[in-house]
Amino acid sequence: MTIPRDLSNLAPGVNTAGVLGVGRGGTGATTLTGVLKGNGTSAFTAATAGTDYVAPGTATTFTAVQTFRTTNAVRIENSSTQDAIVLAGRAGGTGSFAVTLTPATLSASRTITIPEPGEDVTIGYLNIPQNSKSAAYTLVATDSGKQIFHPSADTTARIYTIPANSSVPFAIGTAITFINQNGAGVITIAITTDIMRLAGTGTTGSRTLAANGIATAIKVTSTEWLISGTGLT
Repeated sequence: MTIPRDLSNLAPGVNTAGVLGVGRGGTGATTLTGVLKGNGTSAFTAATAGTDYVAPGTATTFTAVQTFRTTNAVRIENSSTQDAIVLAGRAGGTGSFAVTLTPATLSASRTITIPEPGEDVTIGYLNIPQNSKSAAYTLVATDSGKQIFHPSADTTARIYTIPANSSVPFAIGTAITFINQNGAGVITIAITTDIMRLAGTGTTGSRTLAANGIATAIKVTSTEWLISGTGLT
């Protein structure tokens, strides 16, 4: 028997058993339970919670990044000890950006403001992390915002060197602090091919930091640093 396209024309009692195909306005399936999904040509299937949809008012765990647009995704994870939010996408259609929050505990609401295109935002330290060195040392990119610490246990004079911009391109505004602990050997703060000026006098060249001294060097141009401090000559 041929099932007509317009089921309203079927008289009561006519046998309509069987599967009505998608092309005839049916589901293409014998039984279906839950929220349905289809692509317009194949048989309908049951949608999966957490993958195809998020049920309102319920907690949902995503097992992988959920893609809402080709180049944009949001992932939210939760466990008994940590909450995390990861946002990833495209900035202005050309560059990429990512924001990750992973507090140890989520005790209050959090707000993230993503800057407009063209704005540069860098989150720094809430303290001054210490990098202790008891040998000659040349600064590296990860020393930005840190203190280079010479401990009292090392009574030998040491040389700490600021590399050239062509070698390590620290961002303009980078600040690095040098600390020479009580009883430690004298530190020479040197620079390679760029310029380091002593604040107040403008003199250039290496500087000497005595025990109990502290000095901070700030990058003011791509090839120039300004240094000042106590116990610095």
